[in-house]
Amino acid sequence: MMETKVKARFVRIAPRKARVVANIIRDQSAGEALTILKHTPRAGAKIMAKLLWSAVSNARQQEPNLDLDALHVKQVFVDKGPSWHMRRWRPRAMGRATRITKGVSHITLILDVRS
Repeated sequence: MMETKVKARFVRIAPRKARVVANIIRDQSAGEALTILKHTPRAGAKIMAKLLWSAVSNARQQEPNLDLDALHVKQVFVDKGPSWHMRRWRPRAMGRATRITKGVSHITLILDVRS
């Protein structure tokens, strides 16, 4: 039983937007997930595809003659990163300012060999 775990931390996408893409590829085979991500017109799809390719590469590094169809996305979850990471300010009425917090995500993807 071989499991490959990859993380992308401090990714500049809001967790809510990344979770939409994560839910699409959960419990899919690796090849099918890559195809889905290739044709998904969302910002998180490109990030998730790079992460999935990295996981597949790591799995093949551990076991060189591993088939892409044997791998499947066991788990994928998106956690919220620190909101202090990127702050912006928007001018408001009467000389005040409102803080805009830009979303930062930590994405974890776990691949496993389907038995």
